[in-house]
Amino acid sequence: MKRSIGLVEFKSVAKGIEATDEMLKSANVELILATPICPGKYISLIAGNVGAVKNAVKVGKTVGDIFTIDDFVISNVSEEIFPALTATTDPDKITSLGIIETISAVTSIVAGDIAVKAAKVELLEIRIARGLGGKGFVIITGEISAVKSAIKACEQGLKDTGEIISTVAIASPNKEIVTKLM
Repeated sequence: MKRSIGLVEFKSVAKGIEATDEMLKSANVELILATPICPGKYISLIAGNVGAVKNAVKVGKTVGDIFTIDDFVISNVSEEIFPALTATTDPDKITSLGIIETISAVTSIVAGDIAVKAAKVELLEIRIARGLGGKGFVIITGEISAVKSAIKACEQGLKDTGEIISTVAIASPNKEIVTKLM
């Protein structure tokens, strides 16, 4: 069971690939995402039990050395986070949308976790960094009252970080926009 997520960001693509390889060799973790991001950085996202993820992130930092920009371990995340990170969710019905835009990739994961724990919503996608200049966003669905409640919980939970750029709740979204999001 995947219960934690580790993320390491590098300022070198080559060093990021090397460090990610060593992270995977060092612990029993699953690679969720490893990709270059703008502007010329590399991000690695892994999942597994807390101890394995912490160990792998430590190895990634060590191998990355001066090329490591940042690292995080987020423990006890909702299982709903994982399909949202790969945009492989399959909601039954989309009656409303909530979008939470964040300054950083890791904050978007935290926001998604807060949202699903705070209200009866489904995560559609957590987009991190790719094509976003390091930013992230979360898209949720559910009844509009639940979506608003989840957004409010994210705003409250992350207000001290200042990392939420913008949030919106859309009741009865147009079918065309829903189709483009899926």
